[in-house]
Amino acid sequence: MIDIVVPVLNEAAGWPALQRRLAALAAYDEVKVWVVDGGSHDGTATLADQSGLAVLHSQSGRARQMNTGAAQALGEVLLFLHADTTLPDHWLDAIRAGLDTGAVWGRFDVTIEGQSPMLKVVAFLMNWRSRLSGIATGDQALFMRRSAFDAVRGFPDQPLMEDIEISKRLLRLSRPACLRARVATSGRRWDSRGVWRTIFLMWRLRFAYWRGHSATDLARAYR
Repeated sequence: MIDIVVPVLNEAAGWPALQRRLAALAAYDEVKVWVVDGGSHDGTATLADQSGLAVLHSQSGRARQMNTGAAQALGEVLLFLHADTTLPDHWLDAIRAGLDTGAVWGRFDVTIEGQSPMLKVVAFLMNWRSRLSGIATGDQALFMRRSAFDAVRGFPDQPLMEDIEISKRLLRLSRPACLRARVATSGRRWDSRGVWRTIFLMWRLRFAYWRGHSATDLARAYR
């Protein structure tokens, strides 16, 4: 069985489409979907509670929300899916094949949907960098065996770079299964802030984190 944990915060505007996608995933016999609301103030929590999906409520913070969902999960595999990310066809078979290689965790390649043609380049570089370094981002839909999640004690309780940090810890257990199948994630952040500005910001934050700056300070700069 695989548990899909979806952290949400203020997703009311896109909830109908998100609910349809999650309901389709929950229809699999061997899949359980957990929606974890982090204190939305736009009615997302109410919509989720009325959806028929399994809904949990936690303190705000993506890491805390994902850990809350994982704490309820009973499956052998965990998949952490951002609300604005869509899984490809045959995603379940791809995960199984990836874990059958001996890896205890992995991620998908990503494509970024948005207005700028540069987003194709950004996605290519993200996938290439991840395959080279073994570090994955949350946009790439991280999955892992439950035993691996427990071994690294879940996501670190920090407001940013939680995906980078858990990747570093999981690397001590195995290299990731880097799946060629692509998830599609929203480019709304890139479109609203500007592609080049966002690229510069993310690289600056990652470099600062690598140098030891606290995730709390970096989260302030990000926001």
